[in-house]
Amino acid sequence: MKIRRFRRLAGAAAIGVLLTAGTSAVPAAADPGLDRQALRKSLTAIHEAGMYGTYSEVRDGAAAWRGAAGVADVDTRRPVRPDMVHRVGSITKTFTSVAVLQQVAAGKVELDAPIGRYLPDLVPGERGRRITVRMLLNHTSHIADYIGPAFPSLYEPSGRSLDEHRFRQISKRELLALSLAQPPTGEPGVAPGSYSNVNYVIAGLLLEKITGMTAEDYITRFVIRKAGLRDTSFPRTPRIPGPHSKAYESLFGFIDPPRDYSVYNMSWATTAGALMSTMNDLNRFYRLLLRGELISPTLLAEMQKTVTVLVAGTAIDYGLGLYFLDLPCGRFWGHDGGVFGMATQSLATPDGERLLSFGFNRLKYQTINENGQIEPHPIDFATEDFLMLSLCGQSGAQAKAARPSFTPFPVDGVPVRR
Repeated sequence: MKIRRFRRLAGAAAIGVLLTAGTSAVPAAADPGLDRQALRKSLTAIHEAGMYGTYSEVRDGAAAWRGAAGVADVDTRRPVRPDMVHRVGSITKTFTSVAVLQQVAAGKVELDAPIGRYLPDLVPGERGRRITVRMLLNHTSHIADYIGPAFPSLYEPSGRSLDEHRFRQISKRELLALSLAQPPTGEPGVAPGSYSNVNYVIAGLLLEKITGMTAEDYITRFVIRKAGLRDTSFPRTPRIPGPHSKAYESLFGFIDPPRDYSVYNMSWATTAGALMSTMNDLNRFYRLLLRGELISPTLLAEMQKTVTVLVAGTAIDYGLGLYFLDLPCGRFWGHDGGVFGMATQSLATPDGERLLSFGFNRLKYQTINENGQIEPHPIDFATEDFLMLSLCGQSGAQAKAARPSFTPFPVDGVPVRR
C-alpha cells in the first residue's frame, strides 16, 4: 500500500506556518479579559488529550497569565514549567526579517533590489538578477527548500537521517547549495509563493555580507538585546541552555516510541529556525515589534504587506516574516514554528495588547490514513479550544462553533511514503 504525498502538521523546523480557514475578521471584543481558571483548565486539557508537556503565556495589556501542564521528561516525570527555554523554529524568521529591515532603514539594503547585487557568487545568473530581497522574505523566490535533501530518510519514512545528523555541522552555503541543486518551484515574484526555509538562510548570508558579522551575532546584538530579551539566543552547542524540556518526535508513528531530540546541532536551521526562547520573551518581542519599537511604523507596514503563499498546498497570507490569522474576535499577527520534537506559536493583536505564545514538547503525534491524509488527534481539538480562549476570551471560545474549524499548529511540506 502506498501513501500519497501529504503535508504534515507541526513539521520539521522552520517550515511552520499556521493554516487558517477562510473567514473574515469581525471587530475585536472590547475586553476579552484573562479567565485564569479557564485558561489553566484548557491548557491541562491539551496534556490530557495526549501532549506530553505544554507551556504558555497569555497577555492582555498589563495583565499576564502563565501556565504549564504535563511533563518535561516522560521517564522521570519531571514537570514542565512556564519559563522553560524552548526551540521556537520558524519564529526565528520574524527576528531575521527585522534584522534585514534594519539594514533597509540604514540605506544598506533595498527591499526590491536583486539579491545578486549583494551575493553575486552565491545566487548567480538569472535567479540572482530576478529574485529580490523582498521575494526572499515573503517566499516568492521559488527557490526549493533543503529539508528533504538534508534529511532524506523522511521520504521513507524513518528517523534515520535525524539520528545520523544529530551532531552534523552544516554551513549556510551548504544549505543553499542543496536548494539550488533542485528545480525551482515557480517563477520569481509570481504568486502564489512557496514557503521555503532557504529564503531565510539567504537572508542570513545577506546580513553577513552587509554587516561583516555573523548573522547570529548581528541578530543577537541589534534585535534580541534591543528588545530586552533575557532568555532568547542562538545555540552555541547542541544542548538547550537553562531549564528546558526534552523534545519528542513521533513522525506520525514511524518513530515509536517517540524519540528525544533535545540534544541536536541546529546549524541546519540557522537564521530560518534555530532560535531558542521563552514564552515570555516571545510575547515581549511581538508586542514591541507591533508597536513600532523595533523598526519604524513604515517598515512594519512593509512587513504586513502580504502575498499568497502556499504551505503544504494551502494558501496563506504571508508578509515579511509575519502572517495574519483572522478569528471571530479580530485579526492576529505572528508566526509559528517546529523543529524535531518541539513546536511553538505566537500571535498578537495589531496593537500588541493581546498576546499568546505556547509550546509543545512532542511533534507529529497524529497518524496518517490510507489516502496520505493526517487523521486529527484529540490534541488538535484541545489546542484549538485553548487558542480561541486565549485570544478571544470566553465569548470567542463560545463563538468558535459558529465558524469553520482551523488548524491551530503548523504544517510542513516533507512528504512521507510507505
